[in-house]
Amino acid sequence: MNKDISKIAAIDIGTTKIVALTGTKNKDGRFEISSFGTAPSHGIKRGVVLNIEDTINSISTAIQNAHIKDEDFFDNVYVGVAGQHIRSIKNRAVLEFGEDEPKIMQEHLDKMREHMFNTAVKPSEDILHVIPQNYLVDTETGIDNPIGMFARTLQGNFHIVLGQKVLLNNIKNCLSGLDINVKSLILEPLASAKAVLSSHEKEMGVALVDIGGGTTDMAVFKNKNLINTAVIPIGGNTITKDIMQSFSILEKQAEQLKIEYGSALHDKTQEDFVISIEGLQGREAKEFSLKELCLVIQARLEEIIHAVMFQIENSSFQGQLNAGIVITGGGSLMKNLKQLVSFISGYDVRIAYPNEYVCGEYSETINKPQYSTAIGLLMLGYEFAKTEQDEISKKLNTEIVEEQPKSEIKVKKEGKFFDKLKKGMTKLFDEDEEPEK
Repeated sequence: MNKDISKIAAIDIGTTKIVALTGTKNKDGRFEISSFGTAPSHGIKRGVVLNIEDTINSISTAIQNAHIKDEDFFDNVYVGVAGQHIRSIKNRAVLEFGEDEPKIMQEHLDKMREHMFNTAVKPSEDILHVIPQNYLVDTETGIDNPIGMFARTLQGNFHIVLGQKVLLNNIKNCLSGLDINVKSLILEPLASAKAVLSSHEKEMGVALVDIGGGTTDMAVFKNKNLINTAVIPIGGNTITKDIMQSFSILEKQAEQLKIEYGSALHDKTQEDFVISIEGLQGREAKEFSLKELCLVIQARLEEIIHAVMFQIENSSFQGQLNAGIVITGGGSLMKNLKQLVSFISGYDVRIAYPNEYVCGEYSETINKPQYSTAIGLLMLGYEFAKTEQDEISKKLNTEIVEEQPKSEIKVKKEGKFFDKLKKGMTKLFDEDEEPEK
């Protein structure tokens, strides 16, 4: 008897917050959120676990705040993963049929994808995802779905996402410490893209930019295929620290200023607006203009945008993203960000909410850009669970409908690692940072 896979549980482990939630997919294809809770994140920096005990406590608090009682939650949880250690490569598999020229079936595509999990990678890395891009049937290239075609040779191009084994295991250890079984780790920009991008945008070409607290995650799509993924080690927390250091104020004061007065653009009218911050221990109050504040914010946002543009150029699809740039995540709420991104990039820009896919008691609360990743984890989790259930059903079906000719898979490596960045950007993406005290 198949288990009801419509109930999905997910945990988004971010630099600033932990989100725990469960959802049920209804007949309309939307997720009714049945449990939802958040907690401040401790022990995480730029998507990487630095303190397992603190991280466990933060996850536990989020689960308690969600009031999750369903025991299934602890058996099958989909967890988001990000961080600068994530990288991508391309690879190609070749399936040779010979003279028989059989009809291509789903089993052939599954066999090629499964074989990609055997791709040779560094001993310190694990394969997170193998994502089909397109296929070549004999001499016909750029085929999205070759099922039903006849061929002597079938080739598939795949996008493979890798992560550092130790860092991935740290996340799993945090959850196992709470007796939670990680069903699958999911790359966060893929989850965010699932929650906010339409199929038309992916077909036309689009760059998804998720500005979080510790990192800015990217996913570039063209012709419905994932072209590039990247994690930029700058986020909303970096802006907060810039404000804190520029005006010698407390971090909580800087965060409050960013939220209440922050803007991605400065102008002359802001010079007359003076901000006063109470001094410490009897010291005089600090005063500065709104323009000074916005100049600090704009400088860091421009750095993020230029890093985004570098990744778009690295995808070899610059000028072909006809759907432009879609921004989500907590950082997308910055005033005038849309205008700044459009000005620098020259692309059409929109700020994305996951409202199309959620309903129920928590829909109003969770329909915010900062929860796009969490919603996407539910959506991808459901797809993964459905695929697993279908595979189990096939194995249980012992009736052989049609005997397929034997075939052999060969692997050809294509392209270079995405993390071989241009010299001018090396410092940004490889910069080491001292651990927080």
